[in-house]
Parts: sequence; C-alpha cells; structure tokens
Amino acid sequence: MTESPPDRELYRQRRRHVMREMAEGVMVIATAPEAVRNRDSHYPYRPDSHFWWLTGFAEPEAVVVLVAGKRPRHYLFCREKNLEMEIWDGFRWGPKDARAAFGFDAAWPISQLDRRLPELLADQPALHTRIGAEPAWDARVMAWLNAVRAKARSGVGAPEVLVEAGGILDEMRLFKDDQELARMRRAAGISAGAHRRAMAICRPGLYEHEIEAELLHEFRRHGAEAPAYSSIVAGGANACVLHYVFNNRPLRDGDLLLIDAGAEYGGYAGDITRTFPVNGRFDGPQKEVYEIVLAAQAAAIAEVRPGNHWNAPHEAAVRVLVQGMKDLKLLKGRVDGLIESGAFRRFYMHRTGHWLGLDVHDVGDYKIDGAWRLLQPGMTLTAEPGLYIRPDKGVPRRLENIGIRIEDDVLVTEAGCEVLSAAAPKTVAEIEEVMRG
Repeated sequence: MTESPPDRELYRQRRRHVMREMAEGVMVIATAPEAVRNRDSHYPYRPDSHFWWLTGFAEPEAVVVLVAGKRPRHYLFCREKNLEMEIWDGFRWGPKDARAAFGFDAAWPISQLDRRLPELLADQPALHTRIGAEPAWDARVMAWLNAVRAKARSGVGAPEVLVEAGGILDEMRLFKDDQELARMRRAAGISAGAHRRAMAICRPGLYEHEIEAELLHEFRRHGAEAPAYSSIVAGGANACVLHYVFNNRPLRDGDLLLIDAGAEYGGYAGDITRTFPVNGRFDGPQKEVYEIVLAAQAAAIAEVRPGNHWNAPHEAAVRVLVQGMKDLKLLKGRVDGLIESGAFRRFYMHRTGHWLGLDVHDVGDYKIDGAWRLLQPGMTLTAEPGLYIRPDKGVPRRLENIGIRIEDDVLVTEAGCEVLSAAAPKTVAEIEEVMRG
C-alpha cells in the first residue's frame, strides 16, 4: 500500500478527541511486537488494537504520541524506509511518507524514541500509557521519567501522575462510529456465509478439521484477514467443552456439531455460533434442547435496547433456560429459586454476551460505580446462550452429550437493536433446508 489511507481524517479526529479528553499531558501507545512462531518464522502480524484505532497504521515497531494542551500535537515513531528490506518483507512507509499519509504533525524513526520521549515529557503534568501489561515496556517508561527527573536542577519538571491509558481509550472504543460499523457488518456477513457453507457441506464421516478448512476458505475468499479467534468446531460430546479447539475428531451420524467461528475484517471481529445436526436432521431430543436455547436467545436480544442495563439480556436468557431445564427434567424446583441458588450453572456456566469490536472480547466497562451500565446506541455485543448436558447423575440418557450454543452479533440502535449476523441460518427449518441443499 503506497497511497494515503482513505480514512486518514477519521483517525486524526479520533486522536484530537482523545487529546480533548486528556485536557493536558502526554499519551504514549506502542503497537504490538512481532511474535516468533518458531526459529525464523513469525506469526502473521496484527497491530495492537488501541494503536490501530488511533492511527490506522499497520506496521510493527511503531509508537504514537499525543501531546494534549493549548497546542495539541500528535506524532508517530516508525521504522525507517529501507529499500533492501522491502525486497525481503515488502513495502514500509518510513517516517516522511507516513507523516503525510496518516496525518501526523511529525514522524521520526523508531530508533529516536528513547531520545525524544524525555523531551516530549518535560514539564508535562501526566503520562498516559499502558501500565503493568509488559514488564519491558514498564521499564522503558520509567527510564523516560527518570531521564526527565535528572533535569530537575535545570528547572525541568517530570510528570507526577502516571495514568492507565485504557481509561480513556476503552470508553471511546466502546461506541462504534460509521467506519467501524461498516467493517463489523462486513465481518459478520463473511462469518455468516462461512457458517452457511459449513452447514451445506457437513455430513457424517468428515472430520472437524475439514469443516474448519471450509470456514477458513470462506473467510479468505471474501477478503477477511484471518479468523478473529481460534475456531471451535466441536462434534458430539466435544460441544460440551466451551473452548474446544483441537478440531480433530470424526463427525458421527446422529451427533450435533457446534461451530463458534468468526472472521476478522479490517481489524474487526465477527463472532457467530451455530449448532446443527451432522446428518442434516434434528432428532427429537436435539430439537427440544435447541428450541429452548433459541427461545432464550430471542429473549436476550429483545432486551438489547437503549436504557436497559447490560445484564438484562443475560437475566432474560437465564429465565428461559431454567424453565427449559425444568421441562427437560434436568432440574426440579421453582424457577426463581433455581436462579437464586445458581443450580442452572451445572448446564449453563457462562454469561450471555460480551462487548465486540477490534477485539473479540472488546474493551469497555460492564459496570459503573458498582451498577450494571446502561446500553446506549453504538455499543456492539454478542448474545450467546447455551445448554451443555454432560452424562451425569439424574441426566436423562436421551439428552446426554447434547451441547448447543447460538450466538449473534448485535448493535444497539436508537430504536432497539440490529442483529449484524442475521444472515446465518438459525431456525430448525432454515438449517435443515440449507443442509438438504
């Protein structure tokens, strides 16, 4: 890529917004380091989400610096232009072209970071950065602060306050702008198509990894960079393992297949789960349990609207699931009592959703001052109830090893909500029709 990003002004606006929230001080955010897979081979590179949200700059070895105050300034440190390295690894911007292309006030080689940061921190009241996540980064931050403190006799003041940068950035990233929503709709659409493809090709005798290969094919064919997380392709009893990722077992006639998989597009995650019969037809017990989970998800999604608190979808889903557990003879007692005691967690042990965005479990507080926060337009979250019935005392044999989860990506809108992943077949009739085809 050698042209200016089409969203350059959007990233500039984000940086200006952050500096207004800071009021004064300096924010320093580094991108993610490259990760070695083995010997001379690296994992595919993916920038740090905070850094990416602020810059749109996707190269490694880069740092963004925001200086707030009466004359706000924003700077980039990045790798120098190196034509020889470009022969091996491809295009790199270099400071001069990156400054113009990405809209910074100035850009310098990353090799100058340790020399220039003490100058930028001089006489600043606060330093906003990531704290505690990486010991090497923490040590570097302290070296900058100590370099400024060493100039105290010259009348230079060092920042007295060290602030976790996530406090500002997490809250801003929680509310998605139009560019982000366009990418999330695309990620959800690609993910939904991959789930449909998996249903269409599934049959007894295939292996879980063969279905996973179809998901990957569909992701890349439609322009997604990669899976947003390790795909779960879990047949039979494996569906009762919440984070099953081995994907190496054969698919048997009569079993269900749970797929939790999403594409990453433009950095944004899709996150969809569908559960369907390997042979294309739900049997009686499978359909009973499936309809309960589907009703629980519908109840959860109905609670996603402005003014409702974060936990309202979970509470609605749990109530439906607990009544379903009673109907299936898995639990006995009053619904309220079973909820209060937590007895339902034997078969439903996770929560009904999480924030979604640049990270599949995206940033943002779930509570404010100890109370569940209220949902507002622009927030994006998942709705993902499930039932996981392992063989155990008191479990009817016909229900053993049935694991079902149904998950969609949901945007809070002014009028209520929008299900971004609605294109993925979900009802029993829709799933069976796709699998017949």
